[in-house]
Amino acid sequence: MNLSYFIARKVAATGTRSFSRLIIRIAVIAVALSVAVMIIATSLISGFKKEISSKIFGFWGHIHITDTSMDRSLLDVVPVDINQDFYPSLDTVTQVRYWTREKVLGQEMEVEKTSKGGIRHIQVFAIKPGIIKVNDEIEGIILKGIDRDFDWQFLENYLQEGNPIDLTDTLPSRQILISRQTANRLKVGVNDSLNVHFVEKGEELTRRFYICGIYKTGLEEYDQKFALVDIQQIRQILGWTNEEVSGFEVFIDNMDDLIPITEYIYYDRLPTNLYAETIREKFREIFEWLELQNINEVVILALMILVAIINMVTALMILILERTNMIGTLKALGGSNWSIRKIFIYYAAYIILTGLFWGNVVGIGLCFLQDKFEFIKLSEENYYLSVAPVEVNFWSVFILNLGTLVITLLFLVGPSYLVTRIDPVKAIRFK
Repeated sequence: MNLSYFIARKVAATGTRSFSRLIIRIAVIAVALSVAVMIIATSLISGFKKEISSKIFGFWGHIHITDTSMDRSLLDVVPVDINQDFYPSLDTVTQVRYWTREKVLGQEMEVEKTSKGGIRHIQVFAIKPGIIKVNDEIEGIILKGIDRDFDWQFLENYLQEGNPIDLTDTLPSRQILISRQTANRLKVGVNDSLNVHFVEKGEELTRRFYICGIYKTGLEEYDQKFALVDIQQIRQILGWTNEEVSGFEVFIDNMDDLIPITEYIYYDRLPTNLYAETIREKFREIFEWLELQNINEVVILALMILVAIINMVTALMILILERTNMIGTLKALGGSNWSIRKIFIYYAAYIILTGLFWGNVVGIGLCFLQDKFEFIKLSEENYYLSVAPVEVNFWSVFILNLGTLVITLLFLVGPSYLVTRIDPVKAIRFK
């Protein structure tokens, strides 16, 4: 039997004096609050990044395939032939095998891996900027032309009024789907008409559209710029044939496969005149902003662990001083300094585990309540979301708990050295 552990259990079970009991409760509360804040912060940041990313990927796809001569901006319009070997068969790819460099037994080696998922969908698009004019209101807009292969699964979740564009007719549809922000500024609604003016090859062209629906993704910066129309309208304005598009949007099953699948498409499936790039590269600024949230997460975790350590060090030193008489007796009976120090480290571990338990209850509980009732609201203009999202990753929660326990205990080894400074003769006489 581990004698130090046995004594620690007995000490914890017998209770302590009123003052040290208060200190221990404060330590438990400090650890609980620290863990709860860490769980909530991690879940909020993870949910925030996931929701923003899913909105961007849902609207634009994960990968864009365009002409190599395109300047990589969404406004550049270089026609691409729709008759490609990869279209539309690319969405039949279920997995991709690729090579990556990893450390194996301390050495960096080339390792072959398989992607977690494949390609879910591929669709065509065309882009053309224009100017909307309704009564005395003028608004710059970028029309995104879509075809019958357009996946409405994402956008239907954000359709506030009306219906999706009807693309079943053989004639080009005059319907347009605009954002709530655009509709409010132009003071128009579903079934209203509007004129869009274009400049093509030095000539001014005008097209009349009828609003079939109004959407709102919450990505205000992009909602105010884009509207959806039939791709045939874009082709007519640009003077393209029915076999030409601006490019292809590719949707994948798992975000972890973004880079390997992009490289697979570019190197294995595309002709030399086409280029594949991720949406992260097109919208680099917003994804860099999302990555900055990792710094906030690290700062919060470091501060919370520091709070737990400071409180536990204080509690441990008070426990040692309170048990001076017991320490002297154990030393007189032949107990080593390390075995006695372990008693208090075990006792501290018990306090930390109690704090971890209640911290998990509070942290996960609040995350569940936020996910269920959405009581924390956000400014959609600033954060692209109206509600604070949470995503509890139980593997991350486990790592947080284990890390807090181990790091805090390691910092307690030093203060437990106070045991060695206690003289057994004086300690036994200490009252």
